[in-house]
Parts: sequence; C-alpha cells; structure tokens
Amino acid sequence: MSTITIVRLPASGFALRATLERVPGVEFEVERVVASEAERVMPYIWATAEPDQFDSLQAALEDDPSTENVELLVDLDEEWLFRMSWVRETEFVIHILVEESGTIIDANGKNDGWQLRILFPDREALSATYEFCEESGIPIEVEQIYQLNESPRRGQYGLTEEQYETLVTALEAGYYDIPRDISGEELSADLGISHQALSERLRRAYKNLISNALVVGENELR
Repeated sequence: MSTITIVRLPASGFALRATLERVPGVEFEVERVVASEAERVMPYIWATAEPDQFDSLQAALEDDPSTENVELLVDLDEEWLFRMSWVRETEFVIHILVEESGTIIDANGKNDGWQLRILFPDREALSATYEFCEESGIPIEVEQIYQLNESPRRGQYGLTEEQYETLVTALEAGYYDIPRDISGEELSADLGISHQALSERLRRAYKNLISNALVVGENELR
C-alpha cells in the first residue's frame, strides 16, 4: 500500500546549504524534482526573499557547489522560480527517485533545515530509505507517516476518513455553492452529527488541506 511520509533534514546535509548560509531569510519551495541522471536531479524551485536580495540570491545559487545550470524562469519581485541541476548532496533524493520509485510531492527549505513530503509505493520502500540514510550517515527525522488506502486524495492531503467524507458530502449537496443549496443545519442532520461537530470537523479539514496542499510546514492529523 502506498505510503506518504514527512521527513526533516538539516540544511547542512542537503543541497543549497551554501546558499541558505549566504542569503539570510531566503526560503525555498520545490515545485517539482526529477532525476535527470544517475548522480543529479533537476528541481524547479520557488525562492522567496526581500526584493533587494535578488542579485545576491542569484549569485549565491550560481556559486553554490551543489548546483549547476541555474536558470531564472519567473520573476515576481519577492518570489522567483528557478530551474537548476543539483549535483552534490543529493544522495537522499536520488535514492528515493531511482532506487525506491518514490515521488517528492513537495519540499521546503530554510536555514534551519528542509522538510519533505514523499510518496513511497509501499511501506517497504520507506523502510529501505530509512536504512539507507542510517548507513550513509544522513540525519533524517521522520515526522509523520500515513497510508494511501481506498481514498488516495484523502491520504495525500492529510484528511481523516470522516473529514474526507464530510467535505465530499458538503460539495455534492451544494454547501459551497453561492447561494447555498443546503444549510449547515441540514448538512449536519444528513451526516447524523450536531451542527457544532460539523463546524469543528470542517475547520480541521480545512486546516489539513491548507497545510498539505498550500503550505509545507508542520503538519498534524487531527
């Protein structure tokens, strides 16, 4: 059964370490990453920093020993999308993509470390990756593990079964339409729960959706 895990790595043991040290406050969010060769990966990365830091950021990325072929694709003044090759400190990513057929769903990096959300084809691939990290001296910290069962989208976005079913029911019943086709009281009655329980369940579902779909940060299933 497919497994999603959230892991943390120190900035000192991963790509872009030199850039994170050189440009204070910069944050990275990986948009997509693929293994282009056996010893390198090609990520698309959003970088966020103060507008006056762009020149120093671009220079740091180009000078970073873990990168090659840095290319600016999008400039949004305080946010920039880069394409590049990671050629050093990528053993962890290469192992996931090539050896275990895993997928890096998203990742973000700051000066205090990287957090990655990874989809593995099964629990054994996750275990093999953890063993690889131990044998290679890669200081990985597993923060969360959950399974993709009969509802892949539910697992991917960190929703409990009740939260998933409530959101789908609300959508199909027209709760999110303008104007609404069903009131909160009617929806809670259809679900067999109180209106307060409905509100709390929806708030927790929204939190998990935002945390897992829009923000890469501390994630907690409730």
